[in-house]
Amino acid sequence: MKAVWYEQNGDAGILQYGDMPDPDPGAGEVRVRVTTSGVNPSDWKRRQGLTNLIEFPRVIPNQDGAGVIDAVGPGVSESRIGERVWLFESQFKRPFGTGAEYTTQPSGHAVRLPDNTDFAAAAGLGVPAMTAHRCVFSDGPVTGKTVLVTGGAGAVGHYAIQLAKLGGATVISTVSSDEKSQIALAAGADHTINYREGDTAERILDFTCGSGVDHIAEVDMAANFPVSQQVLKSSGVLAVYSAGTSQAPEVPLKFKSTNVTVRLVLVYDMPEHAKNAAVKDITSWLEQGKLTPFAGPHFSLEQLKDAHLAVASGVIGKVVVDVNPL
Repeated sequence: MKAVWYEQNGDAGILQYGDMPDPDPGAGEVRVRVTTSGVNPSDWKRRQGLTNLIEFPRVIPNQDGAGVIDAVGPGVSESRIGERVWLFESQFKRPFGTGAEYTTQPSGHAVRLPDNTDFAAAAGLGVPAMTAHRCVFSDGPVTGKTVLVTGGAGAVGHYAIQLAKLGGATVISTVSSDEKSQIALAAGADHTINYREGDTAERILDFTCGSGVDHIAEVDMAANFPVSQQVLKSSGVLAVYSAGTSQAPEVPLKFKSTNVTVRLVLVYDMPEHAKNAAVKDITSWLEQGKLTPFAGPHFSLEQLKDAHLAVASGVIGKVVVDVNPL
């Protein structure tokens, strides 16, 4: 099979494209002919060695993807052969992710893909949509609540807006430009605020008649904390999936409200019940046609290096690698 791999941490130049043996599924595993591979910030950060050092002699990158099961290992029903699936955690504690023509994965990490969902959309579910699900629903239903989604034009923010709306919340999103405001509004945000213009906290309080927000899905905890500490209600939740690059807020964290929960979210080691709930809800909403993908640039497998560079540069939209285009 054709594949892209690296054998040491480093910049995108370490990625190699070439031939590797086709993998065979082990017990409890399926083999997927990969159609699309999604690229997330965590993929290039893992390759770079920023979040963890390389754990295997050779690594095929990328956690997310989609394709068709073409073989099964012992303990997996042959009825799954031919099934369209979306993948998650493909390269978490495993050497070979979705940056190849084939990947073998635990059967439970290959989720049935509804017929009405294309493979490009499916490549953007594992990290962004599951992270958003945990951020929004980690502490119960959000029906009737007000949810603040910072960075609403990002991949996680895009899904956090949609999921919060599906959960019955009013959604406010912060963005950095008019273009990104339109993206957040298209995802379903009720209000957007350009944080580069005026007093963000004051505008959030204006939108909420002074009461503040119940829940925050946070992309940059350090930079946004001066706002969060002013607008989060008592018994509110600050669900943080990225600390950002700014200096960390002082500890102890001081809010104007009381009984606040600060939840640090990392999709890869979420509790199993949270992963199962995310998979179930996401698949159900896909079946109902209620989730809109975050379209972004496409690359070929041979261009996977460029795909990593695009994500690292902050390109808008979900970056997809077309591995075996249909």
